[in-house]
Amino acid sequence: MSPQASRTTSQRPTNSRNNPRRPATRRPGTSRDGNGPGKPIVITKPILGEIAADNPFVALGVPEILAQVLAGQGILEPFPIQQATMVDALANRDVLGQGRTGSGKTLAFALPLVATLANNPKPRAAGRPRALVLVPTRELATQVAAVIEPLAAAVDLRVTTVFGGVGHGPQRSAFSQGVEIVVACPGRLLDHMQAKDVSLDRVEITVLDEADHMADQGFLPIVRKILDATDSQGQRMLFSATLAGGVDSLVKRYLDNPVSHAAEVEAPVLLDHHVLVVSDADRPGAIHELASRGRVVMFTRTKSRAKQLTRKLETGGINAVEMHGNLSQNARERNLLAFSSGTAKVLVATDIAARGIHVDDVPLVVHADPPIEHKAYTHRSGRTARAGAAGEVITVATPDQVAEVRMLLKKAGVTATWTGIKVPANSALPRSTASSSHRNSNSNYGNRRPSGARTR
Repeated sequence: MSPQASRTTSQRPTNSRNNPRRPATRRPGTSRDGNGPGKPIVITKPILGEIAADNPFVALGVPEILAQVLAGQGILEPFPIQQATMVDALANRDVLGQGRTGSGKTLAFALPLVATLANNPKPRAAGRPRALVLVPTRELATQVAAVIEPLAAAVDLRVTTVFGGVGHGPQRSAFSQGVEIVVACPGRLLDHMQAKDVSLDRVEITVLDEADHMADQGFLPIVRKILDATDSQGQRMLFSATLAGGVDSLVKRYLDNPVSHAAEVEAPVLLDHHVLVVSDADRPGAIHELASRGRVVMFTRTKSRAKQLTRKLETGGINAVEMHGNLSQNARERNLLAFSSGTAKVLVATDIAARGIHVDDVPLVVHADPPIEHKAYTHRSGRTARAGAAGEVITVATPDQVAEVRMLLKKAGVTATWTGIKVPANSALPRSTASSSHRNSNSNYGNRRPSGARTR
């Protein structure tokens, strides 16, 4: 797959840790069985693919064995954010990476993290990991670990996930048996630190993934406590789609003259945005029509609304599953698996899934309820058009929501095609006017694909 054009900025500082590292030469080793939340994530020896002499990952400094793991997964070329950050990350510099959701940020930090640990092998120590990745949600922790684990297995490193919603016991056991890499949500990790299950004094590399989302959720005080417990001379990498909120304070306090890169920050050119304006009475029917189009992620504002909409779709003959904070971890994983495998055609989710899931081949995202703020719109919409694929985003709005949706899109930097009820440019129609006009203006919407300018 050819990388899309990127926009990259770089400032290369003088840093006491700027020592380029050599490619790893260690061969895969065997490791014990066991997986699942809170257990060391280990897999059988990964499939190694053939790589050409001019493999672009190797050209960036990635060890050949890791490039072979990627080739075995069909990954032969780096994405722009990976190209932009890889050399500096492998040189042990602190890195500040910004890229849109779905742009390949996980591999951008996973490859240098695994390579650095493999290049400097040390005995495994109980309760003292060597690398830490902090993420805001359970789902993101699971998916980040899934990217890291085959790379780690190829060089005999162990990975574990740490998050709430499951028992402490298996996670405590994983620490005691020894893991090199921990992918964790801040709250549960702090619990283990306070219980003396884990010490971070041996951590050489710390990654903050989706740092702005952790800031939005109020995790910054906990994140600071965690970072204060790591080696101040260790490498720090911060990756996010946006660098807002309290992220600047983290950068200033914990990153040492970071090399800053941005790639694919803008919305992807293959993502079409639409707003469908409907009356309150016609809204359920419009949502049902959109859900009938196939593989769809639908977002709601509240957990109760997600549950209610899922039941309505199922009653209407559409196989749908829900994703929200009231579900147990087992239920979340079961529903996500059903959607990923295609058993369920629609995933109805709150903003908990706006950044925490990655599912390939999702052609349509529907904002069944418009989000409250523009960053949520950006990250919800990022569930489609991932990794260079095309996608479509439709926001369903009633006339009294038009003004807020216009402001939302403006702040998100999005140009959308409007269909449905005609609403004056600077005002919203009252509900009574909207209800009487909808059927004539939008009766065939569900049977056609809206055409409109692509966002650039």
